[in-house]
Amino acid sequence: MPQKLILIIDDDNRNIFALKAVLRAKGFGTLSAPSAQEGFDIIAENEKISVVLMDMMMPDMDGYQAIATMKKSEKMRDIPVLAVTAQAMVGDKERCLTAGASGYVSKPINVDELMFQIQEVTK
Repeated sequence: MPQKLILIIDDDNRNIFALKAVLRAKGFGTLSAPSAQEGFDIIAENEKISVVLMDMMMPDMDGYQAIATMKKSEKMRDIPVLAVTAQAMVGDKERCLTAGASGYVSKPINVDELMFQIQEVTK
């Protein structure tokens, strides 16, 4: 079975670095983008992306806007998005799921939870 390719969209290089290290150790391929628009450009060039890990708090276009844009796009609408956010207040998970995210992981990331979510959305 070919490895899954995961696109990380996050404006913080430390988060990208940590997520890439964890995902590679688990056997996933990774791509990353520091903004939603750059993430969309990567998706446009790559048919093999299995999951997008979307930081919800970014300048320019936040994760909510980015998910909405993806859901309107013929090419991107079927790619599952996991919302990744430091906002773990009551209602944040529901807000992410209502926005169209397929799953939700709060920061600091629990690796087991992240792996579970990736498995769930790529079944």
